[in-house]
Amino acid sequence: MQTEGAHLMTCRIGIGQDDMLVVVDVQNDFCAAGALAVPGADEIVPLVNRIAREFRHAVLTQDWHPSGHISFASSHPGRKPFETIRLGNISQVLWPDHCVQGTRGAEFHPALDIPHAELILRKGFRPDIDSYSAFYENGHAAPTGLSGYLRERGFRRVFLAGLAFDFCVRYSAEDARRCGFPVYVFADASRAIDADGSIEDTHASFARANVTCVTTADIIRA
Repeated sequence: MQTEGAHLMTCRIGIGQDDMLVVVDVQNDFCAAGALAVPGADEIVPLVNRIAREFRHAVLTQDWHPSGHISFASSHPGRKPFETIRLGNISQVLWPDHCVQGTRGAEFHPALDIPHAELILRKGFRPDIDSYSAFYENGHAAPTGLSGYLRERGFRRVFLAGLAFDFCVRYSAEDARRCGFPVYVFADASRAIDADGSIEDTHASFARANVTCVTTADIIRA
């Protein structure tokens, strides 16, 4: 399902030295024939590559789960993928086993071509907590260190693209705002799972958080 629509803002944005592109989880298991395939995921890869050439700086995130991760439905006898449970005070969607460390499913899509990426940030590697966001583990108890990395290097704005729009892209965008960065999401270079209205929930949340959805046609390299 496409993520563009009435929520999209039309504007022209100059991309400069202090802007960071964060490419979220463009991995085999989220693409065609993957364990947790996002509809249309393969379509965004050429577009993400094209966007990345307009940015001097890029970060790639990578879901990196150990076997038996707590977010896997298989770790909870009697439960099925896409059910939601409580883990302490955190709501957790249970997923099919995916992006297991060292497997082909955890590798980046073979056509992803961003050779100038300066950091690969792996998330979800602790067995007892999930991490949708590139900035915090779920529940916000522990930061990943990405905010500090961006601040230390003097980056001012964060742009995001990737998978999935309504989960890892969403929570990364919201947490980037939480950390004080202006945030833009490339809606045409993202794809969504759309679980129980999660696309609409994401757009509503972005409006509250002042996260701006744009398209790749809006950017101009400064």
